Amino acid sequence: METLFAEIEAEKKLSVAPLAVRMRPRTLDEVVGQAEAVGPGSWLRSAIEQDALSSVILFGPAGTGKTSLAHVVAATTKAVFVEVSAIGGTVADLRREITSAEQRLAMGGLRTILFVDEIHRFNRSQQDALLHAVEDRSVVLIGATTENPFFEVNSALISRSRIVELSSLSDEEVRQLVGRAVTDERGLAGAYVLEPEALEAIVTLSGGDGRASLTTLELAAGLQPPGTPEAPAAITEAMVRTSNPHRALPYDKNKDMHYDIISAFIKSMRGSDPDAAVYWLARMIDGGEDPKFIARRMYIAASEDIGNADPQALLVAEAAFRAAEVIGYPECRINLAQAAIYLALAPKSNAAEAAIDAALREVRNGPLRPVPDYLRDRHRPGSEDYGTYLYPHNYPGGWVDQRYLPDGLEKGDFYHPSPRGWEAWRVESTARDRADS
Repeated sequence: METLFAEIEAEKKLSVAPLAVRMRPRTLDEVVGQAEAVGPGSWLRSAIEQDALSSVILFGPAGTGKTSLAHVVAATTKAVFVEVSAIGGTVADLRREITSAEQRLAMGGLRTILFVDEIHRFNRSQQDALLHAVEDRSVVLIGATTENPFFEVNSALISRSRIVELSSLSDEEVRQLVGRAVTDERGLAGAYVLEPEALEAIVTLSGGDGRASLTTLELAAGLQPPGTPEAPAAITEAMVRTSNPHRALPYDKNKDMHYDIISAFIKSMRGSDPDAAVYWLARMIDGGEDPKFIARRMYIAASEDIGNADPQALLVAEAAFRAAEVIGYPECRINLAQAAIYLALAPKSNAAEAAIDAALREVRNGPLRPVPDYLRDRHRPGSEDYGTYLYPHNYPGGWVDQRYLPDGLEKGDFYHPSPRGWEAWRVESTARDRADS
């Protein structure tokens, strides 16, 4: 009787649950996408099908099916499935579930699968509470995280678990997911028909997030009463845009995506692609990135990738940083875009970076090289014996042939000018001036 009441209660909860929850896959065959993680022949699929799962951490962006996979395990395993969320859960909750798991294992040999959602939200000491239970397999841990587990999860816990990475859904996979939700009895049950333009709008707005696509579908359907399978109500593109007016692409300010996008931004400027640079800049602005962080990276690129091929680039980058500091959003987006485009179009040279790095290697690894006497400071007794320093301004062209490097080093050991922009012109001009003098 208790089992019957529990089933009835579960059905009631499911009937009022969000569409994304109602449409969670029940079997591995219903999982959309993630062929590499749970496709035929994968370790995770085999472990689930054979009910031989060991501890695993599922890592991937929001809406890729981490929680859904955990529920597939719950539906197919012979073990007891319990869930703790790191958002509201505590160490006491973990210890209670571990104690119950140990009792089940001791009394009847029944295994427990412990699903910890958002496991990265537990701090290091809280995660330590799981170590012993995972080590002796009192529980099989399934941890889910949107953050890189190698940064956010204890290394001891990682060494006892398998890391499985999930990817954002492709456009076709989102179409498949949404199409199923329109017709499935657990979803809209054929009471609506989705116009092709509306489907494409959902695909675009979701950004590869399966949960977001189903949420947008549900909100759009809620703008009008349902029809029937014989006379379904239409969901139009306008309804989709009304229900979700702003496309929220995933972005984090101090995690993997933050570093991936700034890396793409820098490499686009280095690769002289202004369109790509502006696109990645827009992704950061839309994600709320600190404009001073963006400007600092351009400040670095101006010397690292452009250098003396266009010395003006450093001034442009400095002006962009000042604008970000003084003006802020939204107006400073224009200053940042102007600077990014300038840096992308500027001639490139990494000669300055290469020169200082080569010189530092020599300083740190080479012998101690004394300053030539004639270059030493003259404000001390006995300096009259240092030899003759040739003052360049006393010579035609402001240059005189004089050695400035210490013994053992030669011109060209560090600085190798590029054949581009001002740097190339200046090298040629200097050579001509010296030849004339």
